[in-house]
Amino acid sequence: MAHMLISGSSIERQGWGLRTTALLIVLAILSACSGRPDVGVLALNEEPAAGARVNDILIVTTRKRDERPDTYFNGERASEVNYAEASISVPPSHKPGQIEWPERLPGNPKTDFVAREASYIADKAAFRKSVNARLATLPRGKRDIILFIHGYNTRFPEGLYRFVQIVNDSQFKGVPVLFTWASRGNLKDYVYDLNSAAIARGALEETLVELSKTKADNITVLAHSMGNWLLMETAVQARTENRRLIAQHVDDIVMAAPDIDIDLFKAQLKRLGPQPRPFTVIVSQDDKALRISRAIAGGKQRVGAYSDDQELAELGAVVVDVTELQSLDSTNHSKFAQLAQLRPELRKALGSSALGSSADHNRGANLGDDLGSFVGTTAQTAVTLPIKVITAPFTYASGGY
Repeated sequence: MAHMLISGSSIERQGWGLRTTALLIVLAILSACSGRPDVGVLALNEEPAAGARVNDILIVTTRKRDERPDTYFNGERASEVNYAEASISVPPSHKPGQIEWPERLPGNPKTDFVAREASYIADKAAFRKSVNARLATLPRGKRDIILFIHGYNTRFPEGLYRFVQIVNDSQFKGVPVLFTWASRGNLKDYVYDLNSAAIARGALEETLVELSKTKADNITVLAHSMGNWLLMETAVQARTENRRLIAQHVDDIVMAAPDIDIDLFKAQLKRLGPQPRPFTVIVSQDDKALRISRAIAGGKQRVGAYSDDQELAELGAVVVDVTELQSLDSTNHSKFAQLAQLRPELRKALGSSALGSSADHNRGANLGDDLGSFVGTTAQTAVTLPIKVITAPFTYASGGY
């Protein structure tokens, strides 16, 4: 990556190196306030806790198995795809958008996220059987899957617990599946992570195909940060028949804070051609992590912090601009997680009833009606957030918040 950024004299090269080092130090400082859980986080706690909610997560990963107790996977790359499942309890005192990490393992279920169960799944066939068994317990028409793909600098338990927070806050009733690729969870390993994401493309394609062959009624894909690069590159390189199969079964694609060069994104969309339905892009122009990524990448804007919401809308996206939303993390990079509590209303506003037909170019009125319901519902539940929703040709702003 560096060879694309360095040019000219040794002074310029030194300047680039100093800027990059300084930027990484800044990001390290910004990230230092948060804990970095790693070894033994999935130590089981069976202590009862009234009001705690258990979330059952299926896991697909290109990470290497870790033999240390209660750790399961590390940041190194496996030679094969691994599968697992985990049940994580969320405390009754949980605050939306947050992860209550335990100060000591195995944690206190009354105040912390804690692991209730965890185990490996033997292989792909057993994984698909498990997905179908869980889907079969749900009523027809509500057999939903959500697949989450995390981003750069994410350790295994961080990706898992973030997904648990999203599933819990959104009150998702379907089958949650985590796709976790081999990120080392270290700031200095950006190139390693990027290469790991590239290596994971085949595994993600295979996973999307497997989920498309299940008994699911609806599949939603949620990707964060560099996970969006992995998602888009997977779509571009997927076999034609697989791409068609996946497109028939994936109903919603949500791209949160995409760490993708805007020019690359446009090229990817051109390569993929017209999409059957809009995708959702969550952007924040004050995203400090993407600001640093932009500086390292030669000053090219990242999709997740792109300054022109309308252009993104014209590319086929429903843009959810959360720039004005006060972030719970110091980098402003995980605001998407705060929207999980609004999922039923937000999905209604952005869902297939209003936006599902790409042929309906006059869909603005329907979107407006749905958003009116969305605002009314959130006001009734005292949940209001400063967000903007933009879709061509309709623009909606949440007014006085």
